[in-house]
Amino acid sequence: MQAITYDRFGAARDVLRLQDIESPPPGPGEVRVKLALSGVNPSDVKARAGLRPGVTKPDYPLIVPHSDGAGEIEAVGPGVDRARIGQPVWIWNGQWQRSHGTAASHITLPAHQAVPLPKGVGFEVGANLGIPGLTACHAVFGGGGVAGETVLVQGGAGTVGLLAVQLAKWGGARVIATCSDADRDVVAAAGADVVLNYRAGDLAAQVLAANDGKQVETIVEVEFGLNIGTDAALIAPNGRIAPYGSAKEMEPALSFGPLLFKAVTIDIILIYLLPAAERDAAISRLHHALDDGALTCPTERIYPLAETAAAHEAVEKGRRNGAILIDCQG
Repeated sequence: MQAITYDRFGAARDVLRLQDIESPPPGPGEVRVKLALSGVNPSDVKARAGLRPGVTKPDYPLIVPHSDGAGEIEAVGPGVDRARIGQPVWIWNGQWQRSHGTAASHITLPAHQAVPLPKGVGFEVGANLGIPGLTACHAVFGGGGVAGETVLVQGGAGTVGLLAVQLAKWGGARVIATCSDADRDVVAAAGADVVLNYRAGDLAAQVLAANDGKQVETIVEVEFGLNIGTDAALIAPNGRIAPYGSAKEMEPALSFGPLLFKAVTIDIILIYLLPAAERDAAISRLHHALDDGALTCPTERIYPLAETAAAHEAVEKGRRNGAILIDCQG
């Protein structure tokens, strides 16, 4: 099969290469998927660059990167219903604690990690449902339903943020989102009731004013270290802060008192480690939102497999309003 591989950490153009490698047949309980698209996430880029804390070399002699993707099951192993052959699916944790991910023409993995796509949902959407979709869904609903509550989405213009805005609105919440002025229209179009500039010096006051002076029940947070002071002021008693990133400040300093006396839950999300029951609940919610026509997954650009290094560079540059995908057959 055709695959993008690396065997050492470094810049994308220095270490990523396209080569032919063996496509393993599915073993017991496994399926082989012919991939249409692979999703490129910041975590994939950081892993290739060697930026994971405490990791000094790749976990395997040869890595095929990327955890997200979508395609069609082409073969099944013993114990898997042969009726699944030909089934359109999306992939989660494709390269988590495994050597071979989705930056390839094919992937072989446990059958339960190839989730049947809902009817009418295409591969572009499917390639967004792993890390971005599950992260956004658990960030919004990990504490339960949000109907009648207010959800603050810090960083509403990123892929996870845009999905979180849509999911919170679908769940019946009032949604306040922050972003740059350049992204205001995109975030508003996703369904945010109020969009504020995240750089505002009086952001906390603006959020409270937009919410009739009341604090918010849930905060979806992309930059925990930078924003914890603001979040602590804005979160309601017994509220929940759900951070999934803190790239600009990886050693946050927080004041315990304000959080203690509100009994705040800080629910740090690493979607790779989501327990099975919670993952199943998030998958079910994502599919229901798709069935209701309440969720769109914007794509910024699709690169050919041979240009995966350029796709990694696009993710590294940061600001964008949609996913970066790879055409696995192109």
